[in-house]
Order: sequence, then structure tokens, then C-alpha cells
Amino acid sequence: MSTAGHPRNVVIVLFPAVQSLDVTGPLEVLVAANELLAASGRSGGYAVRTASAHRGELRSSSGLTLRADGPLPARSETIDTLIVPGGAGSREAGVADELARWLPAAAARSRRVASVCTGAFLLARAGLLDGRTVTTHWAYADALARACPAAVVDADPIFIKDGTLWTSAGVTAGMDLALALVEEDHDRDVALQVARHLVLFLRRPGSQSQFSATLTAQEPAREPLREAQRQVLEHPGAAHTVEAMAARAHMSARHFARAFRQETGVTPARWVERVRLEAARRRLEETGEPVQAVAAACGFGTAETMRRAFLRALQVGPAEYRRRFQAPAQPRHRAA
Repeated sequence: MSTAGHPRNVVIVLFPAVQSLDVTGPLEVLVAANELLAASGRSGGYAVRTASAHRGELRSSSGLTLRADGPLPARSETIDTLIVPGGAGSREAGVADELARWLPAAAARSRRVASVCTGAFLLARAGLLDGRTVTTHWAYADALARACPAAVVDADPIFIKDGTLWTSAGVTAGMDLALALVEEDHDRDVALQVARHLVLFLRRPGSQSQFSATLTAQEPAREPLREAQRQVLEHPGAAHTVEAMAARAHMSARHFARAFRQETGVTPARWVERVRLEAARRRLEETGEPVQAVAAACGFGTAETMRRAFLRALQVGPAEYRRRFQAPAQPRHRAA
């Protein structure tokens, strides 16, 4: 923990077949925060190290060779932030059992615990997810729910904070989680400066969906349904009632709604709203258009309708979303 300006003690666990980006993503964010804080004369940075029960070199799931800075911390050591990455090794019995025996005591002496991607499986095996709302990579959410029925698994968000426990989605979401940790420790401006330094397009809110509307639903097998989707994607501001979409697909409204849900897993109305939200987010991030104009262009009709949709999906209104995540304006260069 950070006391009297001392760096916060951060431990990232390594194991065979770890996902390398689950390790290096959060690591780079915290190191960049250290550089920024030092340059501005501020204290409270991070003393980050990797630790493993395995000596010598470890081969990550991608084949990259890693070597831990040292062994797993002793029982007497206090940890500020314990980060557990994912990877194929997190689901292998030998690795998981060993870490599951170490994790409960380590978590108890940590201010907060965070998992990236399938690192949540290690926390589940250690009993640390019971009674918590958590997330993981969308492809493994159902498996995590089966492995830990005492947890509420939400497959949609990029990351979730439940008390002192943080869990995140796959791979690059670990960087979003680390930026949120930096913001919690310092402030929003520090997190945004770190994001810009790392050339991240924007710092995504934890409630943002793991994947775009075009990937959320399965692609329909039937061409008429795919054509109805294309019309929405190309013209989100047009009229896209079930009746209108059914007419374009040359189907009855009832048959279209049933077929669309069967083949995509979501209702037409839900999918259209996701597409419109995605389009509205891009406009809010990239343009200075008034909120009402964005709402009209993206098919919401009124700013209030769009605000309610944003609050349902992202827990933040359009104006606040723009304030947080609009890309900074580029300086204009005068001609010589």
C-alpha cells in the first residue's frame, strides 16, 4: 500500500501459458503512470513486479518467454494491488490448484485484487468470486458461471468493480482496467494523460460492451436478415421498426421478429438500439455536434430518448460521455 508518498506495492502473478498481453498491458499502464507522476513532481506511484511459483523461464500462451522478478510474496508481505492475468494456464488443473492455495491469504493482505481475462478462473478456484458480480472474456463467461455458480457473471462489460475486487474482459481490457486503477488512486486527468501517452484512442468506461453491435449478434444464415442488418448499419438514423425491417426482408413482422431472434440471439429492437448507441458514441467522441443533432442523426429522435438509452447501457448520459471520452482537438498549424 502507499503510505506517506511511498510507491504502491503491485504484484502481477506469472504462470506457464499465461497470456502475455494480460501481463504487459497493465504493466505498461502503471509504468507510464510512474513516469508521468515523476515528471510532475507527484508521489504515490507504483512499485510493480512479477512473481511466480515457477523458477526460471516461463513460456506464455503465445510462445513469448517470460521470467518472473521473484517468487510469490511471503505471507508477511502486504500488497497494495494483486493482479492475476489469464491465459490457457489459468484453466489447467496443476497451475490452478497451486495458485488457488496461495491466493486466499495473498488476497486477504491486499488492498484490492484484480483479474484480467480468464484470470477470473483462478480467483474462482480460490473462492474469491463467491457472492460477487464479475466478468471475463465473453467466450469463457458461460464456463466461468458453471465453474463458480456462487458468482454473478456478466459477459458484457469491459471491467467490473465489486468492492475491492476488480475483474476485466479479455486481453486489451486489462489496460482499461489498469487505467481505472490509476484514476482511482490519483484522478481522471492522470489516467487520461497515461492513455494519450500510450496512444490509446480513448479510455473506455467499464460498462462499455466488450464487442461492437456488429459482433454482439450472430450473423444470420438467411440473406434477407443480413440485408436488414446492413440497412441499419449503413443508415442508423432511418426508420427501423420491426415492421419496416420485415418489409425490407419480404417477411411478415411476426415471422421476421421470430427468425431474427432465433438466428442472432437478440430481438430486432435491441440490436437496432445497440447499433444506434455505437453510432452515437462515435459522433460524441469525434465531433462537436450538439447532442440533439447526434440523437436525430442516429435515429433516437430526441436527446431525452438517447439519454435514457445511454443510461441503460453505459450508466452515463451523452453529455458526460462526451466530456470523458471525446478525443482532444488537434492543434491547427498556420501556413508559413
